[in-house]
Amino acid sequence: MLSRTDLRSALPSSAELRTTLPRAEVDVDQVLHRVRPIVEDVRARGVAAALDYTEQFDGVRPASVRVPAAELTTALAELDPAVRAALEESIARARRVHGDQRRTDVTTQVVPGGTVTERWVPVGRVGLYVPGGLAVYPSSVVMNVVPAQAAGVESLVVCSPAQADFGGRPHPAILAAAALLGVDEVWAVGGAQAVALLAHGGTDTDGAALDPVDMITGPGNIYVTAAKRLLRGLIGIDSEAGPTEIAILADAGADPVHVAADLISQAEHDPLAASVLVTDSVELADAVDDELARQVKATKHSERVTTALSGPQSGTVLVSTVEDGLRVVDAYAAEHLEIQTANARELAARVRNAGAVFVGAYAPVSLGDYCAGSNHVLPTGGCARHSSGLSVQTFLRGIHVVDYTEDALREVAGHVVALANAEDLPAHGQAVTARFRDLA
Repeated sequence: MLSRTDLRSALPSSAELRTTLPRAEVDVDQVLHRVRPIVEDVRARGVAAALDYTEQFDGVRPASVRVPAAELTTALAELDPAVRAALEESIARARRVHGDQRRTDVTTQVVPGGTVTERWVPVGRVGLYVPGGLAVYPSSVVMNVVPAQAAGVESLVVCSPAQADFGGRPHPAILAAAALLGVDEVWAVGGAQAVALLAHGGTDTDGAALDPVDMITGPGNIYVTAAKRLLRGLIGIDSEAGPTEIAILADAGADPVHVAADLISQAEHDPLAASVLVTDSVELADAVDDELARQVKATKHSERVTTALSGPQSGTVLVSTVEDGLRVVDAYAAEHLEIQTANARELAARVRNAGAVFVGAYAPVSLGDYCAGSNHVLPTGGCARHSSGLSVQTFLRGIHVVDYTEDALREVAGHVVALANAEDLPAHGQAVTARFRDLA
């Protein structure tokens, strides 16, 4: 089922591994020319343009962009009790983890009379994008809203595509999750037009203001990603999310039933989803292939899963040792990395590049998707080498507050002047000496 890359004879360099390993080929630049006119049109015409594109792409035209609060209440009341209980548990665990992430202000006394305080200030208004394409993601409402609330963001709007099956509103599970979290502002718009409307704001069909946001977070398809790229700067973004991916580092002791099930769970998301097994055991690789052949036939989205598993972004990588496997997964920098080896905890502690690490046989990625307490909005496409997943820190800005007395400034004035003159910026030094007649 999975293609194989054999690295047992010699392990390539880190640079070579980046091009050797399976990876989804997603070029955002290729769709920028299609997305730019949409973004510009929404900037110029606001809600009318956003609704036009919603009708064109989603086959429905909502009566308004903002979903009436009463509909959120109704959606929550009608939510399957089992789903509600699961969401409540997911929220509770996520709040426990994210509540411990909140940074505190720190004041450093540099010299007597001179302090620098780093204040952590939340972003004022945030748009939280929740996809609604091949699947519905109430869990993404949780993962976006909880850290924003923990950071102290005062104004939140959840944005999710209008659904023709639900009268032009987002999926009821999305509305219910928002209500459960205390979010009363939900917009029924998706795609590039949603990102543009969040960035520029507008006036709804009933004359109510749709205020622009300062930041947009949450995953989406390539068109959402392209719009975020185009508007970055006007608004902050969390990341440019690509197709989801899982890498599993496993040895001969791993259970092929578990490994296959976990590879399938990510392939279920999208035909472009990446599922990669890295192992030093040919026997395990063979057993996983056998399990995939059996399990894929039985899974609901078998066609989608088959496409993902047989694509160039998925495969098995054979290595000589688990140590070599660790180097491979570090080079790959997976969004989700599972370690199913004899010394899983020790290896997990040495991983440098991953969006999230799942340790051992009883921490599958699915747990992290819903109820581990961790966040499932994570860097893809190798971006885990330099970026983190969504967290409380995403929604905070550090502001340095500089407070110096006259004596403290006088004491350092000569150094400021020397550096200003060295950079041929004498007015910088004069801005200091002007405060002291004996130095002017």
